[in-house]
Amino acid sequence: MAKILMTGATGGFGLLTTKQLIQDGHTVVGTARDISGRNKTKASELEKLGATIVEMDITNDASVNRGVESATQKMGGIDVLVNNAGVGVLGLTETFTPDDFKKVFEVNVFGTHRVTRTVAPVMRKTAKGLIVNISSLLGRITVPFYGPYNATKWALEGLTENYRTELSQSGIEVCIVEPGGYPTTFIDNLIRPSDKERAKAYGPMGEMAEEFLANFEKALAANPSQDPKNVAKAIAQLVKAPHGTRPFRTIVDNMGMGGPVEEYNNMLGKITEGIYGNFGIASLLKLKI
Repeated sequence: MAKILMTGATGGFGLLTTKQLIQDGHTVVGTARDISGRNKTKASELEKLGATIVEMDITNDASVNRGVESATQKMGGIDVLVNNAGVGVLGLTETFTPDDFKKVFEVNVFGTHRVTRTVAPVMRKTAKGLIVNISSLLGRITVPFYGPYNATKWALEGLTENYRTELSQSGIEVCIVEPGGYPTTFIDNLIRPSDKERAKAYGPMGEMAEEFLANFEKALAANPSQDPKNVAKAIAQLVKAPHGTRPFRTIVDNMGMGGPVEEYNNMLGKITEGIYGNFGIASLLKLKI
């Protein structure tokens, strides 16, 4: 059984995945902000199931350092890191100020990097580990009204590609999970743009973002197979798989986007193999075990 550090454990995919991993018999330290305040109930729920919850703000270096150190001490090491914490948005891209963009990037990209570079040295001591980054199908394609979110997930995909190759010779396996849209608390916490006046210049289109979300939620309600537990099970399956056998990308979707993106991912994989071969670094695509 693995010693797992899960960020964003008290909401969305993080909550469901933490429960699944505990059920599977793993030792899990989950992180969240404000665990004695707004996240107290969920933190208590997970602790009753057997998880340990520690305070961690992934946008803060000192908080991450403390959280990772605490998790390492409590579990006696870290075998698996699941970078799940993230935030979404809704609105016209132009109406998001640069500061709005910074907030989203701070969590979805810089936060993931901050935690990963703190955990990697812990894993290197045992020359083995697994890092799972939770991306999105919107890190492969885009839809309107999610501009800053799309941008962060595309950035996360690139960041993960780099970590995959640069950590491979340390025995650390890196994977991406790409969910489609799911009915979780993630939707309840979408960041709206600060510059609301800009939307007026768009006329009727300025109101389309909220309409888009409402229609999307109706589509989710009409498709019960789009169950967020599927994502938790997919992550748990990656944890369970033998070291060195895991797929780099895992798509979890039942609403029609997954198939075309799978073809795209396969093509990119072949392109990457060819380019790495031409540069004489194809060995970096293979995990050193």
